[in-house]
Amino acid sequence: MGVFSVLSKATTWWNSQTLGTQLYTWRKGVKVGEDDAGNVFFKDKHDNRRWVIYNGEVEASRISAEWHGWLHKTWDEPPTEKPLPRKSWEISHKPNVTGSLASYKPSGSLKRKNLKERQDYEAWSPE
Repeated sequence: MGVFSVLSKATTWWNSQTLGTQLYTWRKGVKVGEDDAGNVFFKDKHDNRRWVIYNGEVEASRISAEWHGWLHKTWDEPPTEKPLPRKSWEISHKPNVTGSLASYKPSGSLKRKNLKERQDYEAWSPE
């Protein structure tokens, strides 16, 4: 591990866990489970604190409702011990993609790939 990666791990939180979180997890963390996205959930030995180590980008919308409820102590048992009942009309969890390359781009958007010449717009040019 190079000096830059150690410094980066110690000072940034958006690239997974910081060095402080890694040390705290190693000393006091008990692994509770893992979700479909590869995020790993922990609690301390006294169950006072709960946290997640993200698999990749740190983005709260990447956590499903089941794990979100456990993290915020809405219910005591994690989804690995007591899964929530699923309704037939429920769809699978998807993270929020706003602002990313996967975000929705309506027809006519300048950010849309393969945009053909727009028929409803005439560019202004100085005379």
